[in-house]
Amino acid sequence: MTDDILTESYPPYDEEEIGLGWMVAEPPYRELSALLEDLLSVKGSSFVSLLKEITSHNEFKPLDGENGIFITGGEKAEDYANLLCAARKAVGYGYRVFILPNPKNIRTAEFIFERKGVYKMFDLKTISGKNSVGNRLKESVGQTKCVLLHIVCDYNVRNLAFEIKRYFEMSIDASEVMIFVGKKVISVKRNIATSKGFLKMLMRSYKK
Repeated sequence: MTDDILTESYPPYDEEEIGLGWMVAEPPYRELSALLEDLLSVKGSSFVSLLKEITSHNEFKPLDGENGIFITGGEKAEDYANLLCAARKAVGYGYRVFILPNPKNIRTAEFIFERKGVYKMFDLKTISGKNSVGNRLKESVGQTKCVLLHIVCDYNVRNLAFEIKRYFEMSIDASEVMIFVGKKVISVKRNIATSKGFLKMLMRSYKK
């Protein structure tokens, strides 16, 4: 008794054809505006992957005369000076900074920060007037999970703590408020802002 052996016949081929058969097709090109629009509908690891894809888009170019800042244009925008000032500070803290464009009908944040392979998107709020943090934070509710407060005036720390805590209470998706003040950077996560000792911790960091 002999075992049956299944055999298959193949058409003739050459090495060049085999090589082409193993080539992996590149993903289709997508406009940057389409990627930015997708940010409104993805979460978790898909959101992070999308941030990486956005920062790899060929529309981003290094900003002339700057290190670690990438831009697609928009140097004539009204808030460009504020964007550039905050971006320079972020680079000083070790981040690569991608200044996001603002396509029509798409509500986007201002920055993607990358440091040590960690990507985050930040909505910038430049604070130049007293008692304005609360209103500026309200503008970010539903837009992004991370807000950057660039404080360029004297600001009451107690009021600041109260307004940050209230922001986390209003926005269930909010995860971080980063503060640039003077030469300091302070990161406030949700668990810290909702703790009993938040005011003392913020005052200690703010006055260092």
